[in-house]
Amino acid sequence: MSSITINLISGRTIQQGVSMEGGKEKNNYRLACGIIEMDEADFKKLGVMKNTNVKVSSEFGSVVVKAIAATQGPHPGIAFIPMGPWANKVTSTETYSTGMPTFKGVPVTVEPAPEEKVLSSVDLVREYCFGDN
Repeated sequence: MSSITINLISGRTIQQGVSMEGGKEKNNYRLACGIIEMDEADFKKLGVMKNTNVKVSSEFGSVVVKAIAATQGPHPGIAFIPMGPWANKVTSTETYSTGMPTFKGVPVTVEPAPEEKVLSSVDLVREYCFGDN
């Protein structure tokens, strides 16, 4: 199975904010935040089509998200996951006394995971906290 290593950043998006207001347990929140935006060149390196589920892993954990085309760029080697529980699974909990984790420049490995599903926010938190879903 192929994989690539890229730098991950996270931040807020309009879609994330709107879907969050509708309810973090709703499917629209998963659709807005359970994604990774990747550059066209990175899709080619990874050998997957857009809208394929991928597994994103870092030293902090791993998560399955849907890979979509980057909305900005080109920025090969840089990917984006909106702030939320999916990004939290692969970023450090260390805040360096600021109260906010570092969501920028996290090295991650991305690999195809077409047979795995993107968990809902509720199932993701349940898995993280209780080891089940």
